[in-house]
Amino acid sequence: MTLHQLLKPEDSVVVAVSGGPDSVALLHILFLLSSKWRLKLVVAHVNHQFRGAESDGEAEQVRELAEQMGLPCEVGVIDVPAYIRETGDNPQNAAREKRYEFLRQTAHRYGATKIALAHHADDQAETVLMRILRGSGLSGLSGIRQRRIVKNVELIRPLIRIYKSEVLMHCELYGLAYCEDSSNAQRKYMRNQVRLDLMPQLLRYNPQLPQALNRLADLAGPEDDYMEGEAKRVFNDLAAAEAGGFRFSRGSFAGLHVALQRRLIKLILSYLAKDQGLFDYVTMELVRSAIVQVEPTTLTHQIGERIFFVREYDVIRFVSQSEASAESFHYIVRPEGGEWVLPGTGWRISAISGQDAGSAASSNEDRPVIGRDEMWFDLDELQFPLTVRNRHAGDRMAISGLNGTKKVKDIFIDDKVPPRLRDRLPLVLDAQNRVLWLPGRRSAYAKPTAKTTRIFRIRLDRGEHS
Repeated sequence: MTLHQLLKPEDSVVVAVSGGPDSVALLHILFLLSSKWRLKLVVAHVNHQFRGAESDGEAEQVRELAEQMGLPCEVGVIDVPAYIRETGDNPQNAAREKRYEFLRQTAHRYGATKIALAHHADDQAETVLMRILRGSGLSGLSGIRQRRIVKNVELIRPLIRIYKSEVLMHCELYGLAYCEDSSNAQRKYMRNQVRLDLMPQLLRYNPQLPQALNRLADLAGPEDDYMEGEAKRVFNDLAAAEAGGFRFSRGSFAGLHVALQRRLIKLILSYLAKDQGLFDYVTMELVRSAIVQVEPTTLTHQIGERIFFVREYDVIRFVSQSEASAESFHYIVRPEGGEWVLPGTGWRISAISGQDAGSAASSNEDRPVIGRDEMWFDLDELQFPLTVRNRHAGDRMAISGLNGTKKVKDIFIDDKVPPRLRDRLPLVLDAQNRVLWLPGRRSAYAKPTAKTTRIFRIRLDRGEHS
């Protein structure tokens, strides 16, 4: 523990004690060290209510052990079966989530900065083997970390390099009483199947398999840390935060090593979602391939329930559902004008009448207007009321200088308007439902001329949201 700096004098530590041999041995070791190191220990036990009287008996035994040592003891009774019914989570994940939540609450209540957990080297070997079976990457092969900070509390595992046989020897040497969890013999849990069935078979091929698996975790851990650091450096260099997510350049991403490409995707997803299930190889490789391939240049792919990957030509975005979905809007515009805020963007569109006609005519000479967010019309030629709304399926526009009409959808594609903006940009229509203007394009209707005496100006102000 000194070598890995897990503890220092006067630390306040919550010790998670299930009542089994591992946690009882851990508590006893820390208790023996507490007087020399002036450690402040708090015993914490969670009754998951999985095993009825057996669970109650374990809680009572932990209370008695803490009392014998003169240590405060907190017992949390959590109806995990009810939580599983509510959430649909699997029993082991649900129990772990609620257990860690209780341990963190106990640590905050006592002002403890560390939570000691009793995972040992055999647990590590089982974990790494299970992750190999699932095809995990470097992060998975790192196994159970010896120390990790979660929500301002450090989780430490002092026994992670100690094997089960040594733990049992310690209990026997000091005459420590402990409980046997009957669920450890139930093969309905994958970990139990690995421990009871698979590991004994594999030991025939390599009697030192637990040591080999622990060595693999030791090798993978630092390399995983290094790659994680590199991914964060790349993220800081390439990615920019925006409302509801992040964006970066496709070209910059394509220049990265494939390992960093995958790491960057995983890092961004971890910032946007809690569900670690989103980070599987298939999902990340699908997204990575969609970024680096030449075609298609625009696409949207949903990841989980609320995250969207969006490619807009050379811009790549990862955004939440609220940002990916555009809210519809519909405003009536009368000759006196007005101002409206477009939902979901913060953009403002304004309409003002009475500008100088000569300026209006000269400002609308025939020249490219792509990207322009302002247009002037002949007020006396307009048919009111006008409508400002987002696009509808089938919208067409008679573009100034061209014969016939063109689909608004095709105009957006030709102008390389990012897909996420196409349902957010305003269209201005007259009383006959003709599209007069959309940012960058105008129709031939009500165009100011030398004879125009009154004009009507429409302007889109994107502010900092463009």
